[in-house]
Amino acid sequence: MPILLVEDDDDLAVGLKTALQNEGFAVNRVALGRDALGAVAAAVPDIVILDIGLPDIDGLTVLQRIRKTLPDLPVIILTARATLDDKVAGLDCGADDYLAKPFETEELLARLRVMQRRLSTVKSNEIEIGPVTLDTVTQDVRIGTERVELARREYMLLKALMENAGRVQTREALEDRLYSWGEEIASNAVEVHIHHLRKKLAPDFIKTVRGVGYVIDKA
Repeated sequence: MPILLVEDDDDLAVGLKTALQNEGFAVNRVALGRDALGAVAAAVPDIVILDIGLPDIDGLTVLQRIRKTLPDLPVIILTARATLDDKVAGLDCGADDYLAKPFETEELLARLRVMQRRLSTVKSNEIEIGPVTLDTVTQDVRIGTERVELARREYMLLKALMENAGRVQTREALEDRLYSWGEEIASNAVEVHIHHLRKKLAPDFIKTVRGVGYVIDKA
């Protein structure tokens, strides 16, 4: 799931990006409001994490501009402005959630999981399709009662497919969910991950739609 992180504090941004990537998110980061608007216009992320106190454009102004064209894009505001009036102003501008600094990373992750469930066809932490169960909180994958060891991007890919069971995912869409900007992507990266997953799961669990992409059938 691609996330756009809009945060001008380098230390905080690096820490958040690392934590989110460890949880299976593909994270792209910008430090300026104008860059955030350009990034959203170029490729709409699944979720935006938006700092209010940006050096060029106030974050609420950025949010208002996003809402003019993308009224349903989930946005979480991060801010040091923690008064009730500030929170009301952020929500009135169209924020879906509001997190005051300082905050615990676990709280942000919990709120992101809630948004994931809203975006997904799956409405619980556990996704169960056939013999395969994936827990989005613990990141455990099991076949029956047996735990399956997956590399980080194998897990991310399986999660993207299981969350969208019944809907074909193109290679390009899957790359967006696996990699952040600037990361080197081999031309056959998705195919390699699919190959490894098929060896660890049932061979026909992930189906190829020739010339289009990949799909996992609904339970």
